[in-house]
Amino acid sequence: MAQYDQRMGKGPEVAWDLRPMANFGQGLALMIIGQALSARVQEGPRIWSSMGGKHMNRFLSAASAAVLAFGLAGGALAGVTEEDLLNDANTPGDILTNGMGRDLQRYSPLETLNKDNVKNLVPAWAFSLGGEKQRGQETQPLVHDGIMYVTGSYSRLYAIDMTNGKEIWQYDARLPEGILPCCDVINRGGAIYGDNIYFGTLDARIVALDLKTGDVKWNKKIANYKEGYSYTAAPLIVNGLVITGNSGGEFGIVGEVQARDAETGEMVWTRPVIEGHMGTLNGEDSTMTGTLNATWPGDMWKTGGGATWLGGSYDADTNTLVFGTGNPAPWNSHLRNAGTPVEGNTGDNLYAASRLGIDPATGEIKWHFQTTPREGWDFDGVNEVVAFTDKDGNKRFATADRNGFFYVLNREDGAFVNATPFVSDITWAKGIDETGRPIYVEEARPGNPLEAEKGEMVFSVPSFLGGKNWMPMAHSQKTGLFYVPSNEWGMDIWNEPISYKKGAAYLGAGFTIKPIFESHIGSLKAIQPETGEIKWDFQNEAPLWGGVMTTAGGLVFFGTPEGEFIALDDETGEKLWSFQTGSGIVGQPVTFEMDGEQYVTVVSGWGGAVPLWGGEVAKKVNYLNQGGTVWTFKLPKQLAMAN
Repeated sequence: MAQYDQRMGKGPEVAWDLRPMANFGQGLALMIIGQALSARVQEGPRIWSSMGGKHMNRFLSAASAAVLAFGLAGGALAGVTEEDLLNDANTPGDILTNGMGRDLQRYSPLETLNKDNVKNLVPAWAFSLGGEKQRGQETQPLVHDGIMYVTGSYSRLYAIDMTNGKEIWQYDARLPEGILPCCDVINRGGAIYGDNIYFGTLDARIVALDLKTGDVKWNKKIANYKEGYSYTAAPLIVNGLVITGNSGGEFGIVGEVQARDAETGEMVWTRPVIEGHMGTLNGEDSTMTGTLNATWPGDMWKTGGGATWLGGSYDADTNTLVFGTGNPAPWNSHLRNAGTPVEGNTGDNLYAASRLGIDPATGEIKWHFQTTPREGWDFDGVNEVVAFTDKDGNKRFATADRNGFFYVLNREDGAFVNATPFVSDITWAKGIDETGRPIYVEEARPGNPLEAEKGEMVFSVPSFLGGKNWMPMAHSQKTGLFYVPSNEWGMDIWNEPISYKKGAAYLGAGFTIKPIFESHIGSLKAIQPETGEIKWDFQNEAPLWGGVMTTAGGLVFFGTPEGEFIALDDETGEKLWSFQTGSGIVGQPVTFEMDGEQYVTVVSGWGGAVPLWGGEVAKKVNYLNQGGTVWTFKLPKQLAMAN
């Protein structure tokens, strides 16, 4: 087995012991059907397997997949189109995009399942992601043509029969040794277009696979993983382009958005998000991002951070991509001329900790809004930007920032509309002024270490894990509210001297996270975007780290690290239903319709940044078990009318 792993270039973290047997079963199945598929036993990255753990089951599953592929080989598939993506939010039989629509509202028009009958929601099937040391499962499932597609930790992708939960095919990325993911080995999902599904891998690559067979169509490098780059977000597809960001913000990388031809994988444009870097269009230099050294001192822009690690959204009304950018590098703001106020705000470090409106055809920046200029607490600006229409008919964007403030922007130009705090006891700023700029509390900034080992320590709220981190919120078109998963915690933080070394952590800070309240850390809040008013607040002892979904049936779905999958009343926050999944939930729920019945799916599996970075908080929840299970529930027809 060790010889096999060595031959495949795998380290101990990415080895699966039953892989040779699975490949044996696959090869024998191909022989049985006369080598109808071109797949080779020795390929390694692509295998078919049942997750039952027995060799014979793996063999049978491999044979079934091969037969299925053979049966479909003669006929062309009806490929997913741009129009299909545009209508994704309104087609409950399909889920083609991250966010259940490229505006990321995570709202379903389905109302068969409602407040009265949700108590009748029952498990339909469960699918194990198998193996040990699965770590966090932050993915959102996709649904198309009777198949569910689920990404897993360590850059895996599964195709599952939606009628019975049986595996059709599995793809395992061939991960090299030395990958440097900051915050767990997670993957947040894929994207479907044409006859392909696209997803990213931890070694900073983007892969296109055949929907029916799992065969690799193309595999392209986003960036060099040896320099600290990785990739964990779900890709975004607009007008035939596969659009990706990058991860690696703690390693002195430079955030970038890239667009590739969906059919070939060839690069169309690139847009670095830190000023001074040159973009490209059709293989040639296009325009520089910002103005060289306008807001960065010296050569600091060359390793300026701003990772675009959560991916983006697309507003069709204005034909605009919206990407968030991560923290500037290093964390020590005093090294970036951001530690003290400077004339003309030259220490803002653009375009880190910002939201960017980007032209999807060319990669040109249309507008920017910086949520945390002079950033010094790891308040990434990557949190999703959701397009919505407010109660007065205005076209707006909403985003709940890591810095603890909920922002509303104008959709046409990204202009500031309003901002309100959504977590308690914020220390770093007194509020947001009429221009959208923070009103800083200067003494709440970690001190300059100068010649010392470390600078003055301060207690800051929120912690660097944020009032809201990556976990996506949802917007109800029915109530007009946003349902925001948040956390109430602070941190002791101090700055330290640091110098850049390629491929090494580039922080220049130390920290310890602490809870604020004894009763809870997690807090799911219903927020009125026009006023910032919090309508209700559902509190949870452990941090919330998974996504939220809402429905026309008046329900809000989310999961907890304690393993509970919950449905709340969207107007009151009352708990109406729950199910214990057996492992912490950090995934993103979805709902869909099949054969006249409504289904709900969530992936359970504890992990993510909290157990890795949470300090005292991590110790508080260290009893939670890892897992890795796709749970699918349904409301049976005979119970749909039952109260």
